Amino acid sequence: MKRILKSLLIVLCGLLIMLSSCSEVAITGRKQLNLVPDSTINSMSFESYSEFLAEHKLSTDAPKTEMVKQVGARISKAVEQYCSENNLSDLLKGYAWEFNLVEDPAVNAWAMPGGKVVVYTGLLPVARDAKGLAVVMGHEIAHAIAKHGAERMTQGLIVEMGGIALSEAMAESPEQTRNLFMKSYSIGTEIGVLLPYSRTHESEADHMGLVFMAMAGYDPQEAVGFWQRMAAAKEGKSAPPEFLSTHPADENRIKDIKKLMPEAMKYYRPAAPGQ
Repeated sequence: MKRILKSLLIVLCGLLIMLSSCSEVAITGRKQLNLVPDSTINSMSFESYSEFLAEHKLSTDAPKTEMVKQVGARISKAVEQYCSENNLSDLLKGYAWEFNLVEDPAVNAWAMPGGKVVVYTGLLPVARDAKGLAVVMGHEIAHAIAKHGAERMTQGLIVEMGGIALSEAMAESPEQTRNLFMKSYSIGTEIGVLLPYSRTHESEADHMGLVFMAMAGYDPQEAVGFWQRMAAAKEGKSAPPEFLSTHPADENRIKDIKKLMPEAMKYYRPAAPGQ
């Protein structure tokens, strides 16, 4: 009897911790469970980002590199503005924005906690220009702001490591914890511009990304053309049906983006000429 009561107490304590750790995602309001401290995840992010840059060649194309940095700077300022206006500035605590263009033919880009962003040169032909690039960078930065990686890492701590705290996991199983971090953020995966987040995360990043790019002065309607080009770039390549994929099917993604367009356009203020 005492053993049963003890087990129930442990379960109740666990539920209380989970309930107290639930938060809302900015813009969408979705509830999420996150047991990963921002300070710890940012530290791991900065270390992994530095290692990645040390192992990969930065682009020597000055105009393209500058375009990536300018688009990133504008979107990051829009994110800061949104957070400030909605009492969410704590989301950006510890952020140190950094944007780099890496020589790699993969059609890919990603963002990590703390504002660390990478764009691959293979993405630029599909993006075409700063407006197309803003679609991608807004989307990837949205993943970081929504803490999608931390949410997945929380799920990993619960499922793969028995629900132990991150600090305990790092102390007892540092290599397994690091692998879980890398898997949660899928650094360097070559699956096109989209990282293998869940369909819920991908749709949420589309939603948030439209708002961020609009606030940065980029017409969110550019997102439709970008995803159409992405769909065309994948023609002839095998792709699983949507119900077997972690990503929305292209036609459904475009349809959903069109539905979100009226909301996104409310945030759109064209940038001044020359910007």
